[in-house]
Amino acid sequence: MLQENLKLLRTRKNLSQEELADRINVVRQTVSKWEKGLSVPDSEMLIRLADVFEVSVGELLGETLPPEPEKSELQQLSEKLENLNAMMAERNARSRALMKVASVCMIAAASVFALVELVPLIVTMILLGQSVDASSVGIIGGADGPTAIFVATPEWSEVVICAAVIAALLTAGIVLLRKTRR
Repeated sequence: MLQENLKLLRTRKNLSQEELADRINVVRQTVSKWEKGLSVPDSEMLIRLADVFEVSVGELLGETLPPEPEKSELQQLSEKLENLNAMMAERNARSRALMKVASVCMIAAASVFALVELVPLIVTMILLGQSVDASSVGIIGGADGPTAIFVATPEWSEVVICAAVIAALLTAGIVLLRKTRR
């Protein structure tokens, strides 16, 4: 009767005992006692419960309510698809957030690497007056005539390597960041 109706109406509304208790300002144990038939709500609580369940107090106190009609396969499938869609949306949101964090980290790493490695190296080379001159170009002979080959000094090759690492980090970071905006 009342205890069965309370439980049936609560489950139809997809409410836990805790959620129902919060709505009518009681503790969960009170709702549990009502559903077990160990106690009965007072008239004020019956009115609140009827409001929450959108039924009359008479229906709440009356005989056992008829069970909820069975859902069709299409309705069941629709609910499952809704749940799956919601889970996928949540997963995609977490993935985008993770990609955004990774891209920001890559861009930050490129910036730090540039400040720590590349800038001091270039400043030192400029202060020491190193530049590409005739000593860094070699000429070799071949069957079709002499060929000029640029031979980088070790300092410039370090600059090129540092610049390549920075470019790779920045590119990866920017690509990831753009993918998170879609």
